[in-house]
Amino acid sequence: MPVVMSRRRFITIAAAAVGLPLLLRAGGSQARPVRWEGTALGAPASIQLYHSDEAQARAAIAAGLDELKRLEAIFSVYRADSAITALNRDGVLENAPTDFIALLTHALSLARISDGIYDPTVQPLWQTYFRHFTASHPDPTGPTPHDIAAALALVDWRAVEVDASRQRIAFAHPGMGLTLNSGAQGYITDRVTDVLRAHGFEHMLVDMGEPRALSTKPDGSAWRIGIANPANPNSSVTTLEVVDQCVSTSGGYGTLFDSAGAFTHLIDTRTGRTAPALLGVSVIASTGTIADGLSAAMLMAPVERRLSILRAAGGTKAIYVTPEGVVSTVVS
Repeated sequence: MPVVMSRRRFITIAAAAVGLPLLLRAGGSQARPVRWEGTALGAPASIQLYHSDEAQARAAIAAGLDELKRLEAIFSVYRADSAITALNRDGVLENAPTDFIALLTHALSLARISDGIYDPTVQPLWQTYFRHFTASHPDPTGPTPHDIAAALALVDWRAVEVDASRQRIAFAHPGMGLTLNSGAQGYITDRVTDVLRAHGFEHMLVDMGEPRALSTKPDGSAWRIGIANPANPNSSVTTLEVVDQCVSTSGGYGTLFDSAGAFTHLIDTRTGRTAPALLGVSVIASTGTIADGLSAAMLMAPVERRLSILRAAGGTKAIYVTPEGVVSTVVS
């Protein structure tokens, strides 16, 4: 099938527990780096922190991975048993998890701020593109205008009903679908970070799909986070020094529906067309919940709306990059 996945997006979900082993240089009382690598919602994930006690480090990371597993069971659109899959299948979800209501409420707020440029009900459009390009001998020009129009008719963030008091989420129209992929990785990063902090850790870099730096490294230096080159996501265009902030990156290159790169996984819900493959944006914010989702909105936003959306949503900075380098920076 023509769908091409980058290192940031995969169709299958691998359990975090089968990630690379915990790495720790033991010995002495000096804090040393501890690192875990695996996956979160199908994307590469990692935890890097500092401690001198291997047993304490292992216990903290194990607790963080338990939290990751719990949240994947809520937010993964690739799992048949997840809460979001149940909502998309049935059109209503009773006894919705508190985390689901919290993140969805945030996502709908971002949809309102951006006037629907960011819309978590984009799933019918995504499925339309996915079904088209995974069929035998797909038309290289993409789905038909009729199919796109039919999917667009099901996309409307205002048609999602959230009743927090009754723990109930419902769609106003049959056939709607929800995805929080642009949002859940940042939210999970924050929750795993909370678990590690509760275990007494202060200096860490937690990346459940979106890297969040807590404090500095023990030597007082900032964490360094590379910004991917859209033409080669395994290399960087520039590097940021980050302290107590999260960096979320969105780009069409994350998933290419066709080998030519004409159709990508980020879709403009106003037109049904996809974002360009060779443009990326990285948003810097205080938390992963704020940064993730906002980066997708900033990628699709017209130039004249970028600053107002960034400010209203709580972002600090947005950096737009092409394979040739940084093209512009928006500062709140």
